[in-house]
Amino acid sequence: MLEFHDFHKAYNGHTILRLPDFSIDSGIYWLRGHNGSGKSTFLQSVAGILSFEGDIVLDKHLSIKKHPAAYRNKVNFAEAEPVFPDFLTGTDLIRLFKSAKQAPARQEEPYVESMGMSAYVTAPISTYSSGMLKKLALVLAFLGRPGCILLDEPLTTLDADSLPILFSWITEQQQQAGTTFLLSSHQELENDMLPNVREMLVAGATLHYPA
Repeated sequence: MLEFHDFHKAYNGHTILRLPDFSIDSGIYWLRGHNGSGKSTFLQSVAGILSFEGDIVLDKHLSIKKHPAAYRNKVNFAEAEPVFPDFLTGTDLIRLFKSAKQAPARQEEPYVESMGMSAYVTAPISTYSSGMLKKLALVLAFLGRPGCILLDEPLTTLDADSLPILFSWITEQQQQAGTTFLLSSHQELENDMLPNVREMLVAGATLHYPA
């Protein structure tokens, strides 16, 4: 569960998002809005990447303002267009993220294998295509024991064969661990492979559930 208390994000005096009192129960959410509506800003704020006024509380006890390290350990984020150091390999990044997130041993293996990454995960990032980078970012987002996973435009650059694999990861993680998922997109979810997903709209500097 995520609770927003007097949340306010602005750039140069222009309000991007304002949530005086808003909560998101555990589940899977499709965050939709047009380009520039504030979807990425919202996810980056929840991830602790962008500063904002107010507070966000995870699972009723972890405040991003009062417990920043513990909060960030429980919130994972995959960017829409991930950028990683070219000289590192996918294996290097997985090792770093596992250490930072205190992930179980060999946790990454089923993710790497199911996405067909085994053949290139040990290669330098400089050799990766945009689709390969996307898959790596998604694997990293599932490492550790997250209470919330944020996926910004997760379908961008992901091939059609990988979609059901990603959706199965999401469904299994939510059902087994109760992890909350926020997936942003400028398009409607037309795929029925992601059950029990709820839609939220970003419009008019606020979030709301469609009627």
